[in-house]
Amino acid sequence: MGLSDNILKSLEELGFNTPSEIQAQAIPRLLTEEIDFIGLAQTGTGKTAAFGIPLLELIDARQSHTQALVLAPTRELGQQIAEQLEKYSKYIEKINVLAVYGGAAITNQIRALKNPQHIIIATPGRLIDLIKRKAVKLDKLAYLVLDEADEMLNMGFKDELDEILSFTPESKKTWLFSATMPAEIKKIVKKYMENPFEVRVNAKNEVNENIEHHYVMVRQSDKEEALIRFLDINPEMRGLVFCRTRQDTQLLAEALLKKNYKADALHGDLSQQQRDRVMKRFKTHDLQVLIATDVAARGIDVNDLTHVFHYSLPDETAYYTHRSGRTARAGKEGISVAFISGREGHKIRQLENQLSIKFKQVTIPDSQSIMDVRIENWMQGLYDFKSMVKVDVAILERVNMVFGNVTKEELLRKLILLELDKLDMGSNKDLNQAAEERGGGGGYDRRGGRKDGGRDSSRGGYGRDRNEGGRNRFGGNNRGEAKVYHQDRGDRGPRSGSRNERSRDGGNNTSSADRSNASRPKRRRF
Repeated sequence: MGLSDNILKSLEELGFNTPSEIQAQAIPRLLTEEIDFIGLAQTGTGKTAAFGIPLLELIDARQSHTQALVLAPTRELGQQIAEQLEKYSKYIEKINVLAVYGGAAITNQIRALKNPQHIIIATPGRLIDLIKRKAVKLDKLAYLVLDEADEMLNMGFKDELDEILSFTPESKKTWLFSATMPAEIKKIVKKYMENPFEVRVNAKNEVNENIEHHYVMVRQSDKEEALIRFLDINPEMRGLVFCRTRQDTQLLAEALLKKNYKADALHGDLSQQQRDRVMKRFKTHDLQVLIATDVAARGIDVNDLTHVFHYSLPDETAYYTHRSGRTARAGKEGISVAFISGREGHKIRQLENQLSIKFKQVTIPDSQSIMDVRIENWMQGLYDFKSMVKVDVAILERVNMVFGNVTKEELLRKLILLELDKLDMGSNKDLNQAAEERGGGGGYDRRGGRKDGGRDSSRGGYGRDRNEGGRNRFGGNNRGEAKVYHQDRGDRGPRSGSRNERSRDGGNNTSSADRSNASRPKRRRF
């Protein structure tokens, strides 16, 4: 691909050796030709490396002026791009990269801009503020990158883009990367780009083939409980839940927190410090599930998500692709689950037709299935437990004094009851809509295995890369089929931490969702 040894060394250290399709088509051309360029590819295909690596190869570190500008719609995406460029440039001559965005102190950014910055990554609004303060000069710009251009326009940045481009020289080369090509993007291309070379990857809005697409039919009032049951049946799950509005994300996150789930919200009303705290907790596995809006989720780069939940289906097909593409990254498999009402079946058929995918209807796990799986995991975890620590003889003698007359069966019964009490199960209500509203479909087996078997596929590429206490669910014998979202044996144990432990006074254990109280190594895509 014509990359320098220093870049190749960095990529090798990061564990990347095979370029993705967009990278294989974009990098060689951008390295060797002075052209305007359009790259159309979906989320998770490695667009950051597709433009980031050529930029690093083309920048002249001996020149102190800003040579490249990357515009991104959200601060999370801007931060991610900056982090990746720093990694790729580890072994090349020092190239200064700076990310500037709203929600952070502008004075600190102005101070940083007084030093030479070869590449600036910016959100449109903050960049205009800096230009007006004469902190940024773009008159010698050689390369302009518009990343996630469709999303910038969806967020209403058209006027800002026009203003920013007015400060750049006509001689610059413009590289536009987007998942879709709406009419507004075509207008930008016509106005600001000259005979651009276009590369289309997944041009038909194709979805990652490693994703299984499921849906459940559930009443709006039961969605929260349905999500909780999916979390209950697999404590190893790491998920991203998409809601339609900021208020929806906040209310759902607060409801989960009240029931001691490791959840938090990500939306536009958070300060940068709060957003950074939430993402840090999610990336370090301190959170099991993140509740987010479509806009706030742009730029999230987490490679080991097992599930994506659509609490409400998006209005646009492209957003379904963006959402589900947050799982099954870097060759892994993932599951996308849509919560729909009995009147939304046509939306599933529409997605199937437009995206050439197949959905499987599954059932929401009942309480008996959850209990069976969790107890089985608890038993296996207890059986497999090993420790190098020796128990003091005196302690064993004291335990024998208490339990010496207790039979094995009675002791096991007490242990099981104790574990069931920790599970803190709630209602045994069947949350699935009536049979006449939903028809047949797949399900979850009690052991967590897929009834239809799994897939074995891999992909290479450079890429970016519980209910309140006191209730008991065990009142019924409804043990209908329920496919369990369960992948790893072994139980993490009961939910840990009280709500007080999740308050803002708890340092890194704080939650942005609790407003009233204050606030493995794997191959990756980049």
